This record gives sequence, structure tokens and C-alpha cells, in this order.
Amino acid sequence: MSQADHAHADHGHAAHGDHHHHEMSFSEKYLFPTDHKYIGKQYMMTGMVMAMAAAFFAYAFRMQLAFPGMSVPFFGVVSPTEYNSLVTQHGSIMVFWVAMPVLIAAFGNFLIPLMIGADDMVFPRLNRLSYQLFLLSAIMVVIGWFVPGGGFGGAWTSYPPLSAKAEYSLTPAGSSIWLAAVAVEFAAFLLGGINFIVTAMNARAPGMKWHDVPIVVWFICIASVLFMASVGPLIAGAIMLLFDQQLGTHFYDPVAGGDPILWQHLFWFFGHPEVYVVLLPAIGICAEIIPVFARKKLFGYKAILYTGIATGVLSFFVWAHHQFVAGIDPRMANVFTITTVLISIPIAEMVFLYIATLYGGSIKFSVPMLWALGFIFCFLIGGVTGIFLGASGSDIYLHDTYFVVAHFHYTFYPIAIIGTFAGVTHWFPKMFGRYMDEKLGKLHFWGTVLSFNLIFIPLFFTGLAGDHRRIYNYNNFAELGTPDLQWLRILATVALVIMLFFQVIFVYNFVNSIFKGKIAPTNPWKATTLEWSTPSAQPGHGNWTPETMPSVYRGPYEYSAPGRDDDFHPQNVP
Repeated sequence: MSQADHAHADHGHAAHGDHHHHEMSFSEKYLFPTDHKYIGKQYMMTGMVMAMAAAFFAYAFRMQLAFPGMSVPFFGVVSPTEYNSLVTQHGSIMVFWVAMPVLIAAFGNFLIPLMIGADDMVFPRLNRLSYQLFLLSAIMVVIGWFVPGGGFGGAWTSYPPLSAKAEYSLTPAGSSIWLAAVAVEFAAFLLGGINFIVTAMNARAPGMKWHDVPIVVWFICIASVLFMASVGPLIAGAIMLLFDQQLGTHFYDPVAGGDPILWQHLFWFFGHPEVYVVLLPAIGICAEIIPVFARKKLFGYKAILYTGIATGVLSFFVWAHHQFVAGIDPRMANVFTITTVLISIPIAEMVFLYIATLYGGSIKFSVPMLWALGFIFCFLIGGVTGIFLGASGSDIYLHDTYFVVAHFHYTFYPIAIIGTFAGVTHWFPKMFGRYMDEKLGKLHFWGTVLSFNLIFIPLFFTGLAGDHRRIYNYNNFAELGTPDLQWLRILATVALVIMLFFQVIFVYNFVNSIFKGKIAPTNPWKATTLEWSTPSAQPGHGNWTPETMPSVYRGPYEYSAPGRDDDFHPQNVP
């Protein structure tokens, strides 16, 4: 039996097993859904709410840095313990409760069945359980903010002994609640990742071969594999850390024979692949948007796919570049310097292939395309500045300065925020059956991207000048006071406030468009992939009727093909 025949047989079972195209009740839609589209929307909405909390925390601690000791509007005076907690919660929420649920779970749930021609996930009830566990983890981390001592303040990397001893972190209950919340969230994504991979393997439409699968589906599945392969050591390490916190063990206590560096290895063996766990879906979203709005076939489909796989493999061999100042053997540091430089090659190749797709295209600068191009621009800055941190010699000076903060945000902000906005604006008509307002969308884009650059470009300079991160008040340290740099800290903070204002425009546009936006047709962008062949915002469970289940005749990016009246050739059209 051929690969396509296997896909056809499996597709029939997965697509029609238990799914009925009936109108769902309120409970079936919003409380206990098994339909992948509603679960995807739940992940997205929860991630957006958590992003608002994380943004408020960033506002509070940036105001403290710009105007130390002053009462922050809507918060009050920020104490040293609160400052540590705000920084910790901001970082961990953006990584674990925003980037992962939105880029992997929300888009993965919504898009994978639609893009491969299936009616739902292979395991819909497991899918529901995955979201319920994720929601539980989000509730747990919020509860941790209100327990005695407040939310965990030991940094999102949770290095012991700071995170292991309550007398150091000053958050005895919050630290363990945070750790348990992360563990529950990891369980949720393990369940979700299994569902994504099995669905993509076994529920593809008849005729859909491996190289007919859209890049974003590939990259979400690769990200799921990376997550499952890297998270095991961290879960073991987290259990040991929890025992140190609550049972008095000494896995990470050097006085009692433990090793705090062990946590760094366990954390970053997961932590650096984690960067690519969220990068691959974001860069896959751009791969879907750029051909649509350039009206050109994606340049180098197979090369992009193989470089994505290579990036995932290499991501397991770079973790110790976070430990160049932690006593690592200099000879081993040279090895990790080389692997860090090597991993930039496939990513750079991928970006150049996207630029090649743009070359000669009939480019339309619609809002999704602006976000995709903004992603490439900002992420390139993050990649270039990462070379300095990947070289052990320069990292010794730059480590734990605001240069690292700026670099990290130039990689992670394009992933978590710009990539998300690209996907939301592109698939909004499919999710809700309406357009978002184009003028408000462009206003939001320019206000967000320009203010983002105004926040973090100054921090490169403060970092080069020696500004250490995680300092509550620079005036407390004569050698770190650097009053000549204070205007840059104020500039970055004012730019943050401006950027947050523009997010209000997005929220208004998003909510208003759900109810009052202009009605969108089934395929508003004249795109070629399968999700645009089914009615948008369907009220019932399922994506196609038995009579309209699609078959696939070609790859996912056939634009401007010679000899056709239309400039696009959908996958499901013979």
C-alpha cells in the first residue's frame, strides 16, 4: 500500500469515526468542547489573558527602573521582593503561559486538522483534557501571586540555591506553587503533542503525501517532538527541586554535597530546545503568509523543511552556552561556541529562502504580511546579536547584562508576539468568519514594532556599558549607578508604555471584529491550503460533510502557475 493510500485509509477512520456535524450546545462549545477549533480558541484566549498580566508586570518593574522608589500608577511602590517576583512572573508567563499555548496549542489545534483535511484530532477527548490541565496550571500560577510571601521571585530559570531555599527567594509557598504549575503545564503539552503528531501522521486527506503537508503543520509537529525529547530531564530536576523546597533534601545544596550547577544543565537541556519549540511554529506561520501575499510559490519547500529538522537536532547541543561563566571547562566551552554558531546557519538559510520567495512577487502589504515581514526584520537582529553571546570570550563580559535581555527579547518577542499577531490576523477570517479592521490593524502594527525597537535598542547600549540585569535600584550600588545611562532606562520605559497603549487598539479591533467585522468569504486571501476550502466559523462539530471531504492533488503553495486564469491553484482542486 502506498503512502497516499495509507493516508486515505487512516483519514477515513479519523475523520468520520465519532464526529457528527450537529449544532453544539453552549456546554459543548465553551465548557467541555472536543472540537479542535473551539479548543484552539480556548488556548488562544487564555494565552491572551495571561499576556495582559505579564505586560502589566513588565510595566510595573520597568517603571521602578526608570523612576526608582516612586509610586507606580495602578500598582504602588515596588518593593525589592515584589520586583523579583514581577520579573520572574513576567518571564515565566510569557514563555510557558503565552508563547507555548498560543503558538503550539492554539494554532496547532485550530490548523492541523483543517490543513490536512481531517474533521478533528485523532484523540478529541485527550485534546480536551490537555486544555483543562493547561487551564489548571494557569489558575495555579495566578493563585501563587496571592499566597503569603507573594509569587515566586527566583527568576524564570529558577536557579538554586535561590529557588531552593525560602530564606533566599522569600517566597516559600509561591515557589512551590509555581513549580507545580509548570509541571502540570508540561503534562498538558505532552498530551497535546502526542495528539498533533498522531493526527498529522494518520489523518491526512487522500492524496496528501508528506511533501504536500504545509510547513506550519510540519513545524508544529517537529516542535512537539523537540518538547517531548527535552522535557524529561527538567521534570526530573523539578521533582528534585520540589523535594529540596519541601522535604529538606539537598540535591542542589553545595554545603550538603549537592550541586547547583546540575540544575543549570537539566534546565538548559530543555530550555534551549524550548526556544526552537516556539520558534518553529512562528516561522512556520510566516511560511504560510508570505506566499499568499507575494502570490509566489514558497521558494525551497524541502530546503525549509530539512533546515527546520536540522535546527531541531542541533538545538540539543548548544545548552551550555548559557553556562560560560558557571565554571565550565574552557575546552568544552569551545565546543559549545562552535555548535552555537552552527545552529545559526539553518535559521539564516530559512530566512534567505523567505526573502527569495518575496523576490519578484506581486507583494500586497496587508496586515498579516506586515507582521510576517516584521518578524523577519526583528528576529534577524536577535540572531545577529546572539553571535556575540555564543562566543565564550565576549559572553564573559556580556553575561547577565542588559545586552542579554535585549538579545533575548529580539528573539522571543518576534516569536511570541509578532508571530502570534501574524497568525491571528491571517486566520481570523477562518476562525470567526469576519475581517479585522485593516486600518486599525496597520496602526497597531506600526505602533507596536516601532515602540518595541525603541524599548530594546537602548538596552543594548546600557548592557555594553555594564548594566547588570535583575538590579532593583541602581542607585544602591555606587559602581553600577551610571547616572549618565538613566535617560536610556527612562526612554525604554516610556516606549514600553507607548507599546502597551497600542495593544489596547488590538484588543478593541479583535473583540469588535468578532461581532461586528465585515463578513468574510470562505477564502478571503485566495489561498491554496485546505483550511480555506471549508466554511468559516462553523457552528457544528466537524469541518466537512462526508460528501465534501477533500482530496489533495498538489503541494500547498501553487501560486501564479502558468496557463491558469486564477493566480492560485488550491490543493483540493483537480
